[in-house]
Amino acid sequence: MKALVVYESMFGNTEHVARAVASGLARHLDVEVLDVTEAPHEIDQLLDLIVVGGPTHAFSMTRPSTREDAVRQGATHGSPTRGIREWLEHQHAGPHSELVATFDTRVAKVRHLPGSAARKAAHVAHKVGYGPAASPISFYVVDTDGPLLEGELARAEEWGDRLGADAELRAHGRVPT
Repeated sequence: MKALVVYESMFGNTEHVARAVASGLARHLDVEVLDVTEAPHEIDQLLDLIVVGGPTHAFSMTRPSTREDAVRQGATHGSPTRGIREWLEHQHAGPHSELVATFDTRVAKVRHLPGSAARKAAHVAHKVGYGPAASPISFYVVDTDGPLLEGELARAEEWGDRLGADAELRAHGRVPT
């Protein structure tokens, strides 16, 4: 069984979460972790699970303009031209056998505001034919450039572990709880 984790990270926080999720998944599945700029334009390998994560910018997934703003604010990771929005929108229409789980990173002090990159990514994944593996989830940072709140990496690893365990159950014809 195999999983692909594709992430977009401008300040490095989302990458840390993606790697923690992958660590949890690796207890159950073979996992490949790729920055969205290195991810294949179209998925052409057999996968059981795809995990997609990115930062929440302006209540949704990043756009070229919000990524450029992040660079002006000191971001040293990522690409102004390609994020998870563009990557997901360019996947061929399904239905697909792979399931998708989505996560985002968000500033903790505005956690109750509407909008989420994870929810929007799940919506776009559904539009191109992917079924959900789990509800979208957010991980929190102190401020735009981080750091992650204490305990978030452990929470991300636990989430990855649950996703992997659920994928194993589905592979054996059982329904995850």
